[in-house]
Amino acid sequence: MIIREAKFLMSNSRVDQCPAPTLPEYAFIGRSNVGKSSLINMLTGQKGLAKTSSLPGKTQLINHFLINENWYLVDLPGYGYAKVSKDSRATWGKMINFYLRNRENLACVFVLIDSRHAPLAPDLEFMEMLGAGGIPFVMVFTKADKQSSSKTQQNISAYLQKMQQTWDELPRHFISSAEEKTGRGELLGFIDEINRQLAQQADNA
Repeated sequence: MIIREAKFLMSNSRVDQCPAPTLPEYAFIGRSNVGKSSLINMLTGQKGLAKTSSLPGKTQLINHFLINENWYLVDLPGYGYAKVSKDSRATWGKMINFYLRNRENLACVFVLIDSRHAPLAPDLEFMEMLGAGGIPFVMVFTKADKQSSSKTQQNISAYLQKMQQTWDELPRHFISSAEEKTGRGELLGFIDEINRQLAQQADNA
């Protein structure tokens, strides 16, 4: 997939105020400071599209970007630790949960995981929630350039082994690096694949 155009559309806190659900939508989410904005900018080829920050909790709303006039990329607030109040985290949690369960054109959730860490409870719990709700998702292991490939593979294997304890079928996973553009082709190819499947289903309906 070639990204010809990527533009910011809107930010809001309510699903009913999101763009009309007429195009496939792909949501990106992860723990605070997982490198989400950098990954979005790498995928779209626009350095300043998603706002990056060294401070956790920068993203606080549902942010929609229109890609190639063909699909939506959604930047969601992070889960887990952030330097905000408990009330704010609770509000974000309700907003994210409602969006994930009620956004009818949501094609897939990209759960971003820092590849430098062994399995962390917030990541595992969030994916369990998605699985229980029947919400399609894939795992994206970020910041692969920050360590050796063997260490990255070791941590990924630890996640998959941990998940095999409760999952019948493991979700698909990708390895990425915003700095080195690792995984860009694979992730965009996956989105293109889903878009084609959805278009075919619409034609056959």
